Amino acid sequence: MKVEAAFIFIAPNTDMNKHKALIQTDVLNLNVVGVSTYAQACEVAKKFVADGVKAIELCAGFGNDGIAQVKKAVENKAYVGAVKFDCHPGFDFKSGDDIFC
Repeated sequence: MKVEAAFIFIAPNTDMNKHKALIQTDVLNLNVVGVSTYAQACEVAKKFVADGVKAIELCAGFGNDGIAQVKKAVENKAYVGAVKFDCHPGFDFKSGDDIFC
């Protein structure tokens, strides 16, 4: 059985309907989607859970609040993890919480 997993990245001016990909291997289906707000991330995460995804990883653009929002949105129906920078180099060394909250 393949593992169903997802990676959500966040960046300004990202279209969740356009900026996405599916990477399939023999053991893993990895859905990758870009979003431009925490609310969109929560929406996408809920859809992934409904589609059977059990593991969701968030990019380093998500601050602590963003991670907590996605975790709450999936209602413990998937594991949520995150790559983490306290100050993201791609966001002028700010936390995603400073930009997206």
